[in-house]
Amino acid sequence: MTSTESPLSETSLAAASSQPSAVAGTPAVVSDQPAAASGWRRFTLDWLLHRPPLHVALAYLAVLALAEILTTLIDARVGLVMNSIVLFVLLLHTALAWETPLHRLLVTLAFAPLIRLLSLSLPLAEFPRVYWYFITSVPLFVAAFLVARLLDFSLDGLGINLRALPVQGLVALTGLAFGFLEYKILQPDPLAPAFTWQALLVPALILLFSTGFLEELIFRGLMQSTALEVLGRFGLVYVALIFAVLHIGYKSVVDVVFVFAVGFFFGWVVWKTRSIVGVTLAHGLTNIMLFLVMPFLAATAT
Repeated sequence: MTSTESPLSETSLAAASSQPSAVAGTPAVVSDQPAAASGWRRFTLDWLLHRPPLHVALAYLAVLALAEILTTLIDARVGLVMNSIVLFVLLLHTALAWETPLHRLLVTLAFAPLIRLLSLSLPLAEFPRVYWYFITSVPLFVAAFLVARLLDFSLDGLGINLRALPVQGLVALTGLAFGFLEYKILQPDPLAPAFTWQALLVPALILLFSTGFLEELIFRGLMQSTALEVLGRFGLVYVALIFAVLHIGYKSVVDVVFVFAVGFFFGWVVWKTRSIVGVTLAHGLTNIMLFLVMPFLAATAT
């Protein structure tokens, strides 16, 4: 922020106020602008550094939700600007709060505006839609790796392990039901040209890794882990809300509620099992059913 304060010291300002101005008998006027700017900076720093973590987290949630609504209903350029500001503030806030536990949550929250900025700014229109997920996932995978290193996460701490494999298998199967239900809500067009294994293989792998694994790594592996550290068990609800907010673009209130419920379930599973394997497979299968299987099955049924 550019300071509006005068380069004059407080001592020289005080001295100036006691001297006559160029017009005889007229006292010098000292602007209130420097004091106002200083007060605003103190207020901002106080809010960023001394508010309860829950208040800070909810404020960012509200701003992210507003950015998604404006992007969807008003203009994508408005969302681009707003998400840029949110990302900048989050990174600045992280630096200011580096000596507190809150900084770990703030770093991972930065993924929310980053995801939207990439989807809005990358030149994706020239590619088939299924490749959009792959293209945007590349910088996000890099960012996730860097954040994991920065916050000293191990693979096990991220949930990349083989704990409770029978449970993970059962959780994975829920993706079939979730994909069926979400198709009933959204009814999207298929992301593949034909219902053959040759046409479905690459899109299915993209959805599995670029949405299933990536999003679970970010939201449950990184963000939920730090949210639980700072917010306690409410971190499960909070990350599910962030996850749901990023689905406002589908313009369906029912889908946002559905995604919140699924996100909370995924979060609960990861919290109990300390593994993202099952939810990664479930998430991938949800999107495979939603975008690759159900559109063709629904078409043949009519």
